[in-house]
Amino acid sequence: MKLGIGIGWRPEIAAEVEALTGVDWVEVVAENLCADHLPDSLVRLRERGVTVVPHGVSLGLGGADRPDAERLAGLAARAELLGTPLVTEHIAFVRAGGPLTASPRLEAGHLLPVPRTWDALEVLCENVAIAQDALPVPLALENIAAMVSWPDEELTEGQFLAELVERTGVRLLIDVANLHTNHVNLGQDPAKALDELPVEAIAYVHVAGGVEKNGVWHDTHAHPVTAPVLDVLAELRSRVDPPGVLLERDDAFPPGAELAAELETIRGTLRAAGGPSGTERRNTGPRRGTPAPARPGARDRTAVAQTALLSALVAGTPAPEGFDHRRLHVQSRALAAKRADVVAKVAPELPEILGDGYRAAFLDYARTRPMSDGYRRDALDFVERILVHGGLPDPVAQRRLTHWWEDRSGPRPPSRTTSIVRAARAALAGK
Repeated sequence: MKLGIGIGWRPEIAAEVEALTGVDWVEVVAENLCADHLPDSLVRLRERGVTVVPHGVSLGLGGADRPDAERLAGLAARAELLGTPLVTEHIAFVRAGGPLTASPRLEAGHLLPVPRTWDALEVLCENVAIAQDALPVPLALENIAAMVSWPDEELTEGQFLAELVERTGVRLLIDVANLHTNHVNLGQDPAKALDELPVEAIAYVHVAGGVEKNGVWHDTHAHPVTAPVLDVLAELRSRVDPPGVLLERDDAFPPGAELAAELETIRGTLRAAGGPSGTERRNTGPRRGTPAPARPGARDRTAVAQTALLSALVAGTPAPEGFDHRRLHVQSRALAAKRADVVAKVAPELPEILGDGYRAAFLDYARTRPMSDGYRRDALDFVERILVHGGLPDPVAQRRLTHWWEDRSGPRPPSRTTSIVRAARAALAGK
């Protein structure tokens, strides 16, 4: 299916997206939609004939566990609601631990790279087949950006993607900004990856901005698209005419005129690159593959490896052997900073109550408290820690924080609730 030129729809720029001319389709983060109701802006876009593609971020198909049935059902419901021709997700893991490792469940709050090993490939293929069977439309998977690389990998990125497509028939969502990120951070050649992967399986392409700090490229989606990223887009276009190309922006949203200018730059890059039409090679769609089950022990080995890495990143445990310790530290700080930013968005009252001390307090909390059940639970746990461990020196802020927690906490285990309520009451009584 030919999608054309698109842009990521976000609530913050809904009006700007509606006003843009020449936008053929939009992509929306699936988890930000209700399963039975669309925002008015998306309703209007669909009425105009604009295709809307849901883009999932939480399945964790590269993780050791089989896909969660409830998450799959939610993604399927959103696909039905939108009448979309396909859905997309990521080649990543986002959680680890649990029954396979007899350790606590850990959440990354971020997309982390899958080791390019035969074990991990077999697990991923089996998970993809499960997802394909549960979804009402074809699935495409995105390559991700990484700050760290796994030691002793057995396949290149291009080889890994080629094997994935061959075994499952899944389509690919190629993010050229992520290819550039991995070039800067991991020394991987984007041209080589494009040479090795099956470009005829590409469903569409992502283009996004980022920034380099101290030799590390941060895929921020909050900066303008840079020339090196456009160069990778041109490399891809010289090999195939992608069905769709989409501009992503997730933060620091510019005026509509700047978004329009970036879209025109993308169009110009595609025109200038030229290249093959791609129509004679492109698949008509994915086959519902039935890859062989993962070899005995593959899930267990993948689970142990991923849990060790995630624990080092979010719980301060020793770094697994073979990893770059400096890069792990950079990634760990980035994960904590992202948690602070997202919690500030889902609970905007907390930065308001805590003022300039919010960020330092949250990062101190995050050093010893891994996220285990999403960002809203993370916000509650953060406030509980403050209330249990002395509260705030400002009596007004203490009172507001206590009331905030009481309004949102819900049932908790008695011992935990008792300690929090006692701390809160004592703080209030003394003010």
